Amino acid sequence: MSAQDIEITPELVASHGLAPDEYERILEIMGRTPNFVELGVFSAMWSEHCSYKSSKKHLKTLPTEAPWVICGPGENAGVVAVSYTHLTLPTKRIV
Repeated sequence: MSAQDIEITPELVASHGLAPDEYERILEIMGRTPNFVELGVFSAMWSEHCSYKSSKKHLKTLPTEAPWVICGPGENAGVVAVSYTHLTLPTKRIV
C-alpha cells in the first residue's frame, strides 16, 4: 500500500493532531487533498513542538530584553537566567 492509497478521513486528520480548520487551510494551500505523507509533513510542521500553536500567545507576553535575558528569542529558543546563585552574567550581550 502506498501513500496514495491511504484514504484521508476526518479521523486520520484528527489523529495527526490537525483541527478541521487547519485541514481546510491545507486544502486551500495545496488545491487538492494531500496524500498520507503530505498530511504527515503538515502535521509535524504545524505541531506544538514546531509552531508553538497553543503557547505562542503566552510566549509573546514574556520579556525579550532584560538583565535576566541572556539571549532573546530568534531562530531558536531564548536563554533566561532563572537563578543568579551560580551564574556569572556576561558583560556584553551574547548573540
